[in-house]
Amino acid sequence: MFVDENERTESLWVSTAIGAIRAIVFVCDILTFPVHLVLQRPWQKRAMSRRVKARVVEADEKSVIVRSIAKPGPNHVWLLREDINTMDKMLRAVVFVHGQQRCLGTREIINEEDEIQPNGRVFKKYNMGDYKWKSFTEVEILAKHFGKGLRELGHKPRENIVIFAETRLEWMVAAHGCFKQSIPVVTIYATLGDEAIAHGVNETEVTTVITTHDLLPKFRNILAKTPKVHTIIYMEDQIKTTDTKGFKEGVRIISYKQVIENGSSSQVESVPPGPKDTAIIMYTSGSTGVPKGVVLSHANLLSTMASFADAVPIIPGDILMGFLPLAHVFELLAESLCLLAGVPIGYSTPLTMIDSSSKIKRGTKGDATILQPTCLTTVPLIMDRICKGITEKVSKGGEFQNAFFRWAYVYKEKWMKRGYDTPMLNKIVFSKVSSLMGGKLRLMVSGGAPLAPDTHTQIKICLCCDVISGYGLTETTSSATVMDSYDRSTGRVGAPNTTCDIKLVNWEEGHYRVTNKPYPQGEIIIGGDSVSEGYYKLPGKSSEDFTTDSGKRWFKTGDIGEIHPDGCIKIIDRKKDLVKLQAGEYVSLGKVEAELKTCPIVENICVYGDSTKHFTVALVVPNQKQLEELATKIGISAMRFEQLCESTAMEKAVVKELADHARKCKLEKFEVPTAVTLCSDVWSPDMGLVTAAFKLKRKDIQERYQGDINRMYAS
Repeated sequence: MFVDENERTESLWVSTAIGAIRAIVFVCDILTFPVHLVLQRPWQKRAMSRRVKARVVEADEKSVIVRSIAKPGPNHVWLLREDINTMDKMLRAVVFVHGQQRCLGTREIINEEDEIQPNGRVFKKYNMGDYKWKSFTEVEILAKHFGKGLRELGHKPRENIVIFAETRLEWMVAAHGCFKQSIPVVTIYATLGDEAIAHGVNETEVTTVITTHDLLPKFRNILAKTPKVHTIIYMEDQIKTTDTKGFKEGVRIISYKQVIENGSSSQVESVPPGPKDTAIIMYTSGSTGVPKGVVLSHANLLSTMASFADAVPIIPGDILMGFLPLAHVFELLAESLCLLAGVPIGYSTPLTMIDSSSKIKRGTKGDATILQPTCLTTVPLIMDRICKGITEKVSKGGEFQNAFFRWAYVYKEKWMKRGYDTPMLNKIVFSKVSSLMGGKLRLMVSGGAPLAPDTHTQIKICLCCDVISGYGLTETTSSATVMDSYDRSTGRVGAPNTTCDIKLVNWEEGHYRVTNKPYPQGEIIIGGDSVSEGYYKLPGKSSEDFTTDSGKRWFKTGDIGEIHPDGCIKIIDRKKDLVKLQAGEYVSLGKVEAELKTCPIVENICVYGDSTKHFTVALVVPNQKQLEELATKIGISAMRFEQLCESTAMEKAVVKELADHARKCKLEKFEVPTAVTLCSDVWSPDMGLVTAAFKLKRKDIQERYQGDINRMYAS
């Protein structure tokens, strides 16, 4: 009783304090409104956001084509004027312009130390120094020497080579070294399992693999499955010596530095590529089966780079923090855009990114604090995690801190919708959040999947930066659409890029037609110079997914979109994700998952629908902390995480949490899972349940959890 009285008193005090703050701020708003009106010019922002970005250029009852009305920007024009149509020409041209400026940077690791945790456990932590930079000139020289070093090892032009490595400076240097010698680069995600790696290596018939100190041990087993490989080049670790013993006899193991040293004295001539030559064979994530190699030419890469240069607002003084896989075409082209614009790239990893990262020594700084990046490329999954981290950090504060943050969030959101910023509130409240990423972040570019509107808004508000969402696929060299930098909407992916067209084609089965009201709807077909020639050694699949019409290459995406009056595209469905329930309702599994992923208790989720049933079910990987808090809330305690996941009472409680969250997201009742299975194992690429880009592999998940799916439907 006494405790309840104290809680009521505290709540009353907090409510009174927030009310007083509202009143003071209201008076300040009235007094300062004219100043903000003149300085911020919100009417201009609203007009720029609403303006038309693309127009319909061709339409009939079965299809509609929309094209950008934007004019090529300075860097795009420069590429065309100077006839820069290969990656080799691009690097040589930017070196001529930017020369001794900072280009690529790696943070120095001084040593590794044992750190005793409060619970007595000992973890290895890095003692790190500053960033060490290579200039544009130095990067080009290193690439030239690496390419010649490959030739000295006997590697021939137009002979495939695999790069199987984490994102780092040496990855980019090695790739450009290959480009200079017309050596196609086969990229394989560092997170793939042994079978997928061996598949990519064998299918492309490579004899040489470029990897890293950390990944080299993987090849002790893989070499038995890859008989043609006779040379492995490894990128060294900063502080550890690489063990090169125990590998299959006849396989040459050589360091990255040795290859460069060999190339520095080589008399071999460079063999520059042509625009139609293969630059990359990039293996897709393989969400529906075995990964497919997408063949991308130099012309494909330069086409996307030109369109990115038109769409992404890079400015002098920018710094990019690179950490996404360079084996993903989105990151490779985003970093290439930075090279084109003279923007330095500092490399990082999730283990060292922020002050609280797992490998950062207590009391020292993470990469973001040292680098202070202004630009960041990311994917929706990472942005969802950032949002959950922010929510969790705020919830740990007291009642007043919580209430004040919620008020500040709503207040800023209200003014942002009107075209204003809130500089004082940014400094007082949100600067503490933005300081996690170094405090100077002004732009985040999201790709790989549609970005949830709530996540988009929360990142803009809390990190005080612009968020640009784009859409593209490996098959289109990541090019399709990018949001206009002035667009203040969420939930859309922008208008077509300046180098491609977007076509919507009727999909009768899903009732998506270009004659639908209020917006034309249909399957998205992408056409232009960025579209690949097809899949490596898969002519049947290539002819099924790719077409050529009047000299233009087109790719059928399988995604369903709609075109808005300003020419922007919204992704609304996916053909493979659509399930028709027994009562005739269509459920887009991907759409439901995207909404429910924003629920705090959900770490990952796979929704399953059986067309013979009238409801859906879900496999949920729960957030451990949130699940434990929910258990306490419903009176379950003293149970391990694994036991909670097996509890029927917890399953029912999670179903209720999902239903409550679904109502906020305005999902239809039939779309919301009515039963769940809680999975204690975190889904990772190593398990084969998600791709390297963390997209769900539905078939594999279904096979693994078929017993649980049967149980949920039986119950």
